[in-house]
Amino acid sequence: MIGSLRGLVDQVQDGACVFDVNGVGYLVHCSRKTLDRLTAREGVQKLLVETRVSQDAITLFGFLDATERDAFLALIEVKTVGPQKALLVLSGLAPADLARAIATKERKRLADVKGLGAATATRIVDEPAMQKWAVGRAMPEADGIGAGEGLPTPEPAGPQADAVSALVNLGWKRPEAAAAVARGARRLGDDAALAALITEALKEMAPR
Repeated sequence: MIGSLRGLVDQVQDGACVFDVNGVGYLVHCSRKTLDRLTAREGVQKLLVETRVSQDAITLFGFLDATERDAFLALIEVKTVGPQKALLVLSGLAPADLARAIATKERKRLADVKGLGAATATRIVDEPAMQKWAVGRAMPEADGIGAGEGLPTPEPAGPQADAVSALVNLGWKRPEAAAAVARGARRLGDDAALAALITEALKEMAPR
């Protein structure tokens, strides 16, 4: 199996590129975002590769980083979401944006991806494995300010404190994270698990 390729972009096609490795051209299917990044650079480049083997073909899918590859591998495990639809999703949403949309159940944001459709978007968002994948990867918008920032919030403890720390590690400001976790904890109850608290807090901080 091919795990990576190092070479030059010889030509770009619709949804794929021919990657020249020492004179041998490999047809590699990529997201639109990856193709744009490839063509914006010059010289030798490295592609991470996922090889899929079927009865009549060996197909290569390429990624410039492990984050996009991991998102691709998660997506193709969802029923009816094959490799091509996974690339459609990643052409419309960066992995961090995809994780945020799934964690906050923004079905419309996925449905708006060209060629995906509402039914597939709903299936992706509601898939438990995708929710689990998204929780640890959702990233805030650069200057996002939550509705609860600036309001006094009791110092969290236990799983709530861990949830706040996780969100801060993701880049959220501590007052905003603490307020969102506190609101989520009020809905879920005192015995809420850490993962549930994080998911609920991400819903709180989602743009409205």
